Amino acid sequence: MSDRATPLERGISLYLSHLTVERGLAVNSLSAYRRDLARYQDFCLSRGVTDPAAVDDALLADFVIAMRTGDSEHSPLAASSSGRCVVAVRGFHKFAAREGLSTFDPAKQVRPPTVTSRLPKAISVAEVEAILEAASAVEGPRGLRDRALVELLYGTGARISEIVGLAVDDVDAESASVRLHGKGGKQRVVPVGRMALEALDAYLVRGRPILAASGRSGGALFVNARGGRLTRQSAWVLLSEAVKRSGIGVEVSPHTMRHSFATHLLDGGADVRVVQELLGHASVTTTQIYTLVTVDKLREVYSLAHPRARF
Repeated sequence: MSDRATPLERGISLYLSHLTVERGLAVNSLSAYRRDLARYQDFCLSRGVTDPAAVDDALLADFVIAMRTGDSEHSPLAASSSGRCVVAVRGFHKFAAREGLSTFDPAKQVRPPTVTSRLPKAISVAEVEAILEAASAVEGPRGLRDRALVELLYGTGARISEIVGLAVDDVDAESASVRLHGKGGKQRVVPVGRMALEALDAYLVRGRPILAASGRSGGALFVNARGGRLTRQSAWVLLSEAVKRSGIGVEVSPHTMRHSFATHLLDGGADVRVVQELLGHASVTTTQIYTLVTVDKLREVYSLAHPRARF
């Protein structure tokens, strides 16, 4: 940090350090905070405000409006993104007041915009199977890797960052489980089905040794053609390519596979708290949104099948 940094810049830097060291935020969450606070800092500077102690209610109200309408330097944000940004700004000002960087918290009464609730998007079991078949259509070790990755993505309900973050030692074939490294450094052990284990075994025996021949993998489970750890972006691309080859005609992201994992478990009778543990949700409330998908499906089937259904 430059000696010429403004009090606002220094305050934001201190807050980000606090989130990193004391709160232990995950890398992706920290990046989002840094991005949102950079936008807020730009806005404050455009209004001639360089000190958190000089921020007032009016400036914050203008910032909330600017997030939704955009300004000369930034495009408008969706309600969900602006809500996240408000959370970052509120956290910063609460920290600034506590640390004596300002005498009061001007953001205390600021509330994130209401976000319209959207049900998670899931695809059918048949569509998942089509994607899995398409993933292994690539010849050689890459096809073995892609099939194993997509099988594991759907078979565990893991986040894409958790999948690419796996080490070879995180897989325990004997107990049919993997150890996932989740948000905030939390770990959880989840079961792995037979089909995913078979795909992993084929990849570990016939695919990974070839891809990792350069010796730069660092023990990563999924590696790229240069032998390094596969990135989230690369994993997303290989899934997209498999979806395109499958011909199912719908957009599918890694998170879609996670949604589908949860929805299919609940459709099969799994308890919501079990699904919560498998997904690594801190609260069952987060998981319960998937039950709405299942209820809608039950309602649809009932309305079509029951002779006296009236919806």
